[in-house]
Amino acid sequence: MTPEEYAELDATGLAELLSKGEVGADEARDAATAAIDAVNPHLNALVGERFEAPLEHAADGPFAGVPFVIKDLIVHAAGVPQRAGTRLLGDGVPMPADTHLMARFRRAGLATLGLTATPELGFNATTESVANGPTRNPWDTTRSPGGSSGGSAALVAARALPVGHANDGGGSIRIPAAACGLVGLKPSQGRTSPGPDYSDPLLGMGVEFAVTRTVRDTAGLLDAVHGAEPGDRYLLPDPARPYADEVGAGSRPLRVALWTTPFSGHGSVDPRCVEATEAAARTLEGLGHTVEIAGPELDAAAFDDANLVGWTSFLADGVDVLAGALGVTPGPDTLEAATLACAEHGRTLRAGDLYAADRVFNATRRAVAAFHQRYDVILTPTMNVPNTPLGYLDQNDPSRDARGWYDHIFSTAGFTALSNVTGNPAISLPLGRTEEGWPIGVQIVAPYAGESRLIALAADLERATPWAGHRPTIPS
Repeated sequence: MTPEEYAELDATGLAELLSKGEVGADEARDAATAAIDAVNPHLNALVGERFEAPLEHAADGPFAGVPFVIKDLIVHAAGVPQRAGTRLLGDGVPMPADTHLMARFRRAGLATLGLTATPELGFNATTESVANGPTRNPWDTTRSPGGSSGGSAALVAARALPVGHANDGGGSIRIPAAACGLVGLKPSQGRTSPGPDYSDPLLGMGVEFAVTRTVRDTAGLLDAVHGAEPGDRYLLPDPARPYADEVGAGSRPLRVALWTTPFSGHGSVDPRCVEATEAAARTLEGLGHTVEIAGPELDAAAFDDANLVGWTSFLADGVDVLAGALGVTPGPDTLEAATLACAEHGRTLRAGDLYAADRVFNATRRAVAAFHQRYDVILTPTMNVPNTPLGYLDQNDPSRDARGWYDHIFSTAGFTALSNVTGNPAISLPLGRTEEGWPIGVQIVAPYAGESRLIALAADLERATPWAGHRPTIPS
C-alpha cells in the first residue's frame, strides 16, 4: 500500500480491503505511522509519543485494523496516561481501566496509535495549551483546528488517519470538524455510553463520538459503538435499521428551518458562513425539501447564564477532584488563567444556582422540542467564523474572568451549545469554502434520537456537493 493509496481511503474502504486480505494489518499500521510521523511535526496534534504498536483490539470487528486515535480527555484506555491538556496532571496519570466506549472502540477493531491534543480540560474552541502547545490546522498552520477535539481533527483532515475519537460538551466535535473540513456528528445524549466514570458529564451536555471524512464512516462507526451499558441513565431505542443503511437510502422530503442568528446571542456571523448555509438550503430545496427561515424562540441571556453555571461548576468539581487525588494545590503553576478563574467562579455557586440552571435547560429543551413539531431539522452555520487565528482564544489570558472567558469562546461558536443542552443530535458538514480555500462547516440539528434522519440527509448533501476532492496542503 502506497502512502497515496492509504490517504485516499476512508475507514470503511480500508476496512473492506483489510477484511478481504487485500491489505495486511501491518501495511495499514505502517502507512498510518509514516503519515502521522510526516505531518505531526507541522501540526503538533499528538500528546506524547506515538505508540510503537497499536493498543490491543479485536481482529474480527467491523473496523479491524483501521488506524485510530483517542482524544486525551474523558475516554481512556487501561494503562495509558491521561493529561487532559493540563499541567495539573504532570506527565499524565495512568488509567486503571478502559472506559465503556474505549472497550467498544477495541471491539470494533480500531487500532489505536496515540493520544490527541485537547485544550486544558476541554473548555475552549481551539486546541492550544500551556501543557502541550498549539495544535495547527492543516489547511493553514497559522490557524486553529478548532476545539476541543482539534488534535484528532487535524490528523484526520491531514489524511494521516481516517477517523479519530472526539467528544462534545458545547461544540467540541462540530467546531473542529467545521474548521478542518470534516464530518462531525454529536450524537444524542445517551446514544454512546459515558461510563463508568460519568453518569451525566457536564450536567448531561457532554457526549462522546468521533470525527470522520465521510458520512458512511460516521454511520458505520455509530453502528459499531452506540448503545447503553449497565448503570447508564439513558436507554435510547435502537434505530429501525442500521445507520449505514441510511447512507444510500435517501431522505424523505423534510421541513427545514434555516437560521443564521446565533442561539447564544453571541457575536456577529461571518457573511461567508451565512452564504455557505444559504447555499446548502438551496441545495436542499433542489433535492425536494421545503426550507423556511425560522428558529426556536429562546431567552439567549438566560441560556448563557445557565450554560456558564454548567461549565464552571463542572470545571470546579473536576479541578478539585484531581487536585485532591494528587495532593496538588491548584494555582497559576498548574492551571491556565481562564481555567483558574472559571474554577474559582464554580466554587462560589450554590445548589440553588444549579437548580435554576436546570430550569432554564428544561425550558430550552421543551421550546426546541415544540419547534421540531413543525420542522424536521434546523440548518445553521456551525461556527460564527470559518476558523480563528492561533492565539485568539488564549486560555492563559489573565485579563478574563469566568464570564469574559465564556463570552469570548462563544463569540466564535454561537450555534453549537444549544444541542448540548437539549441533547439533540447535530452534525457539521464541510459544505462551504472561503477564498483562502479554508473549509466552512454547516450544521444540521434533528430532534432527540434522530440520528437516522441526520445521516440520511447528510449523505444526500455529500452526493450533491461532494467534498472528498478537497484536501489541505501541509508544508513539507
